[in-house]
Amino acid sequence: MEGLKTSDYAFDLPQELIAQDPLTDRSASRLLVLDRRTGKTEHRGFRDILQYLRPGDCLVLNDTRVIPARLLGGKEDTKAAVEILLLKRREKDVWEALVRPGKKLRPGARVTFGDGRLRAEILDVVEEGNRLVQFSYEGIWEEVLDSLGEMPLPPYITHKLQDKNRYQTVYARYEGSAAAPTAGLHFTQELLAQVEEMGVELAYVTLHVGLGTFRPVKVDNVKEHHMHSEFYRITKEAAERINRAKESGHRVICVGTTSCRTVESAADENGRLSACSGNTDIFIYPGYRFKVLDGLITNFHLPESTLVMLVSALAGREQVLSAYREAIRERYRFFSFGDAMLIL
Repeated sequence: MEGLKTSDYAFDLPQELIAQDPLTDRSASRLLVLDRRTGKTEHRGFRDILQYLRPGDCLVLNDTRVIPARLLGGKEDTKAAVEILLLKRREKDVWEALVRPGKKLRPGARVTFGDGRLRAEILDVVEEGNRLVQFSYEGIWEEVLDSLGEMPLPPYITHKLQDKNRYQTVYARYEGSAAAPTAGLHFTQELLAQVEEMGVELAYVTLHVGLGTFRPVKVDNVKEHHMHSEFYRITKEAAERINRAKESGHRVICVGTTSCRTVESAADENGRLSACSGNTDIFIYPGYRFKVLDGLITNFHLPESTLVMLVSALAGREQVLSAYREAIRERYRFFSFGDAMLIL
């Protein structure tokens, strides 16, 4: 089947189109609208999203909150500079983390941050060379982390983020992500209020985004790529809102690939949802049959990434790559702080 080679998702992106800074006004970004049935595209502003929504539709948003997971410190004995990037909480003060430089951070190594306000000991090496790290501190973990940690921006963003909140959605609630669900960054409280006033339901689900989202696909055959698992949760209220939209013949439109992966992971064969939580490693690529999602709001993704494969599963690889080429010609801004795409 066509579209099962990683190289099928390659495209040339000029470096200067990778957005390095968020816009001052979240909703001032551009919006490329793709009709997946006809392949027709339109160029709009993000606020025009209101013109494409209908009363009774359900918008699904991921309310995860990014933690300032990047910690810069020094080895206790040599004072050599080290970086610890928190990935997943294993127990109260034990985290799975990426560390740099790995050679210096073997089990037993100790690290200090912020003049000793936070200390860490490497406990073990786990899969992919990640470390289990035990932290010790005085006071409240969230406050210590907030004062010492930095936002773990993707590797393609080289500018320093001036305002931590610009890498959070305005509805971010439950802490646990190592990366933002970036399609939601375009929404302001005012725009969400207008969406609700139209009679569109908002359903909030949670998926804690891991750094696997930036991990390149290193195999030639798409099917052989191993997805990392991420925690998700769907409440009874969110499940009911999504089910109600489906049953009444209205559309379920996911804000971002993380919301999409959440509902598609949790749905039964008939596309129905119930309150649940768990871990998902769902990998969506062409050939996948969507059970819940009817439309998607998403950013522009990296070449050969699992995310561009997911979008291609919805709208067709040729149509997606054609739309991407058009976005490049029209100088759209790409990736996390870039512009948006609406696929219906």
